Amino acid sequence: MRRPTRKLSVLPAIAALVCGFSAANGAGQPPERVKAQTVTLGIVSEINRTQIADHFSDFVNYLASKLASATDMEGKVVIAPTPFQLARLIEQKKVDFYMESPYPTYLVNDVHGVAKLLLRRWKGGMAEYRSLIFTKRNGEINRLEDLRGKVLVFEDPESTSGYFLPKSFLRRKGFKFADKSRYDPYASPTDIGYLFAYSQLVDWVLSKKAAAGAFSDDDFARLDENKRSDITILAQTESLPRHFISVRKDFAPALVDRLEKVLLSMHETDQGRRILKKTDDTTKFDRLPEGNSGFRRRLAEIFHSPEKN
Repeated sequence: MRRPTRKLSVLPAIAALVCGFSAANGAGQPPERVKAQTVTLGIVSEINRTQIADHFSDFVNYLASKLASATDMEGKVVIAPTPFQLARLIEQKKVDFYMESPYPTYLVNDVHGVAKLLLRRWKGGMAEYRSLIFTKRNGEINRLEDLRGKVLVFEDPESTSGYFLPKSFLRRKGFKFADKSRYDPYASPTDIGYLFAYSQLVDWVLSKKAAAGAFSDDDFARLDENKRSDITILAQTESLPRHFISVRKDFAPALVDRLEKVLLSMHETDQGRRILKKTDDTTKFDRLPEGNSGFRRRLAEIFHSPEKN
């Protein structure tokens, strides 16, 4: 009678032969290169995309090198022309984290719901900033109510401090707006008309081409003494953090924790400080004093509005 153990004993031998054949067959082939992981930073800009990607390359490569453990990790910068398109890229997992000012952060994180706040960024050496609504000194505008039926110039349609924040501030005080760049059949004579003046904002106000303007306190501080002395501040908005860094909601929790630790400690080393300085004169990253959830509520209170104008 045959012993079943003899038949079973053949199986390990067959397995060994198969493994040996596979090893021998692969020995003559070059090993397949393991593809490095990529961590991708998203930036919003409609212009100079190549230059901006180069500008942030040292920053994202530094983070990638610190996030890597046993495997290699590469840093990549992706430029999106609008916050909406950035949100799409995040949703498609083509962007892992991004840096933006308060209003675009509110849009991407809370309106589109694809990312979450991580840390505050001290951009340009500033933790916070506010908007100032100003007019020409000794002119016909002496208080905010005098702006009804007049033209106010904002800086840029994508700017938090030069558009969204001062416009929201005035809305919450009961003012309504009419876009003077297009015909609005529903506009009222008491609405504040508005235009965008970009780099000519201060000149438009001082030359009385517009009754008033809005920009950041940082912009005001950079004016020369003659222009500063010819300006009267009508109102100032609440302060907001200058900039944020956010991560996509489904980014690996272990990587999120590691990214946070790396960012919080960057300013503590010479190499980290050099890279931060090159990255728009960033001083450091820190946690929001009121916590992320508390600040999300504040952004919603400031920027959410059912009105279109």
